[in-house]
Amino acid sequence: MTSSTIRPAAADAAPDPSFEELAGAVDAAVTAVQGLDPAARAVAEGLRAAVEAAHRGALVTIVRRLRDDETGRQLLFELVDDPLVRMLFSLHGIIRPDPLTQARAVLATVRPGLQSHGGDVELVELADGIAYVRLSGACNGCSMSSVTMRNSVEQALVAGVASITAVQIVATEPGPTIIPLSATRRLEETPQEAAQLGWVDAGPLAGFGTGEVTEARLVTANGTTQDAIVVRLGADLSAYADVCAHQGMPLGAALLDAEAGTLTCPWHGFCFDARSGDCMSAPGAALQPLPLRVADGNVWIRVDQ
Repeated sequence: MTSSTIRPAAADAAPDPSFEELAGAVDAAVTAVQGLDPAARAVAEGLRAAVEAAHRGALVTIVRRLRDDETGRQLLFELVDDPLVRMLFSLHGIIRPDPLTQARAVLATVRPGLQSHGGDVELVELADGIAYVRLSGACNGCSMSSVTMRNSVEQALVAGVASITAVQIVATEPGPTIIPLSATRRLEETPQEAAQLGWVDAGPLAGFGTGEVTEARLVTANGTTQDAIVVRLGADLSAYADVCAHQGMPLGAALLDAEAGTLTCPWHGFCFDARSGDCMSAPGAALQPLPLRVADGNVWIRVDQ
């Protein structure tokens, strides 16, 4: 059996087509297929489906191998930021657009216009197809200009994010107070008693980086094992079973957006509230939370026995 060699492109080779050129070629091909007679269109669509199935199988294998390697995992995250790679992964259902990220990107396009008139907008939450936004400054009023700006925000979100069907303005009032880690109480039991109740010492608090997702394998005193993830956002710590609510895939490589407070499954793009575990992609679904508390500088997580 001979081995194949990947050779670099020749120096005088034509440059690779741009993302826009490739996307345009795909659109043109789709349009051309739609214009064929029914028999020819069926053959073309069958060929497309077979090629896409083969490509998807290969891509899934590549993604899994990269995810299982620490260096490859970081490379995979960087590759997903490439527009062409992201389009390819989205086309084959390997990742799905994150509605919250899409909504934030849309608001970024309208924010300069709002700020030029002394206003601003903040995305508070996405739930059941409704975007809850908070307006400030000149946007938060009853004048005709403020109504126009509010309408522009609603129109941009509904047009720019397919899953958003309506926009609701949230009153400008203080948000809930976050309880800092320093306020968490000590364990009332001795470490031995806590262990008998299913509490597992997951390690020093310092080992859980802010803005990071940390994997933990928890083993109780009676031998029960639970794979978990710990999410730390500023002063907040949350622990969940390491299982996505979508198809049960592990979440150790989930993408954490510290600014938005979201956790996105790397497999199919399901997005969760990092603090509550509620699913934003499929309302009603949620991650399985695990009780967590901090004592003497260590993080303790309880596992059902």
